[in-house]
Amino acid sequence: MDCIENFINPVKKSIVDFIEALPEGCLGKNIILNNAKSSIGFVASSLVFIGVPEDRSAVNNKGTGQDIDLIRKEFYQLFAGNWNTSIYDLGDVKIGKSYKDTEVALKEIITYLLKQKLLPIIIGGSQALTYASYRAFDDLEQKVNLAVVDAKFDLGSFDEMIDSQSYLTKIVMEKPNNLFNFSNIGYQTFLNSQDEINLIKNLLFDAYRLGDVKSDIEIVEPVLRDTDVLSIDMGVVRKIDAPANNNALISGLSADDICKITRYAGLSDKLSIFGIYEYNTSNNSGIQTPQLIAQMLWYYVEGVNYRSYEFPSIDLQNYKKYIVMIDEETLQFYKSDKSGRWWMEINVKDNNKTKRRTLVPCTYNDYLSANRQEVPDRWYINRKKLD
Repeated sequence: MDCIENFINPVKKSIVDFIEALPEGCLGKNIILNNAKSSIGFVASSLVFIGVPEDRSAVNNKGTGQDIDLIRKEFYQLFAGNWNTSIYDLGDVKIGKSYKDTEVALKEIITYLLKQKLLPIIIGGSQALTYASYRAFDDLEQKVNLAVVDAKFDLGSFDEMIDSQSYLTKIVMEKPNNLFNFSNIGYQTFLNSQDEINLIKNLLFDAYRLGDVKSDIEIVEPVLRDTDVLSIDMGVVRKIDAPANNNALISGLSADDICKITRYAGLSDKLSIFGIYEYNTSNNSGIQTPQLIAQMLWYYVEGVNYRSYEFPSIDLQNYKKYIVMIDEETLQFYKSDKSGRWWMEINVKDNNKTKRRTLVPCTYNDYLSANRQEVPDRWYINRKKLD
């Protein structure tokens, strides 16, 4: 903890006093606080809450992240489920003289937490801070799967200064390139140029339109099951449900939709960094959005506490195997006896000789598609990506 203390402002006394007045059983009574009176020691696999009130790289959303304590109060007064995972609140990242200073500080904090086998929860602040979460993996020498819940792809010029609507270009283009896969959940076609949509497809990235997500929310579960970093722009939620964002639209995900997505994220055995960005109460929108974010956090924590820790690539003993023939292809699916979740096997040849097996998360509907003699898009894209 000593190596990151200088980057952090502890939890305020007003929050400590607020928690003391809460009834027993509320989340706040069980949160381990980093405050002026006590420092903290971590237990592995715990969740760590960090606020980042940095708005200098937020496009058309000045003031984002300035009232994170409103989220704390709404979250801490909720009642905990039947949970065993510890939750820590580090406080807020100190804002640097420049945006870059804040970004570097956040990266150092996240890197430290990951090395301690902890699960950071980032509340911002500009979504450009997603770049710091991505770069935190540099020292771990690990490829990263990034998923973003956003109405836009946030692609901009590589030469531009990083901001909330161009950070993805920096992630894709800049070396060292640790990105293995990018997935967008909830994009709206009219907010993204056809060139951007084509680029995402040509790079073999995943993109799920808002309408497809709303009509079948389960399609995002396999995406999140294979994700390391999740970044949510609150502008993806329709304005009637989350008005505290200057870029909010009348169309978007509902409060129910986004809570289902955050629960899927929590259930993901792979996901280690969870971030919510672009929250902004400067437009006098009241407590509706802090309440929703608190519920999103609740469902994420609920999911984490019910992780199955299934790794079929290591042991297939507790999985049922299903084989489907499509023309000359043999597709193999695996269903977990424990959770009922599905995977599909993709065989890739190394140097045209040795076969290498990879198991990719999928849905029951992918299996049904194969039975109709339709190769699932998920299988095809992953096959091309791994070849």
